[in-house]
Amino acid sequence: MDDKFVLAEFFPYRLNRASETVSLRFAHRYKTEFGLTRPEWRTIAALGSVGVMTAKDIGIHSTMHKTKVSRAVHALEQRRWLKRVEDDADRRFEQIELTPLGRKKHAELTVLARRYQDSLKNLLGKEAIVQLDAALRAIENAGELSMGEGG
Repeated sequence: MDDKFVLAEFFPYRLNRASETVSLRFAHRYKTEFGLTRPEWRTIAALGSVGVMTAKDIGIHSTMHKTKVSRAVHALEQRRWLKRVEDDADRRFEQIELTPLGRKKHAELTVLARRYQDSLKNLLGKEAIVQLDAALRAIENAGELSMGEGG
């Protein structure tokens, strides 16, 4: 029995590499067309799909550290794509929402995202997409792995 660990065959490693490849190729597109960083894209995507959120909510939704969220929110606020509104219930928190310009840019980014997803679907083919979707759904439905099992 061969007990040699082959990193290139380790499923979490392969998932991470595939995710990075797909993400970086898409990042190139939104960076080129909109001048956005990855955290800025994730912030716009979160706000566009969920609506009004706190910075903490954005971080949880997009799995970003609070400093990345803070920098992205600041940059997007400078571009007038989003605005902060003081929370009436708790003034320690700010609600963050897209401005009309931000909603317009989100709509344009959505078109870019759909085109990119369609190109991936064409590359992989219908059968592979169905299988990949089922596999991803199974992983997502399994819930979080304990820290001892993660990779």
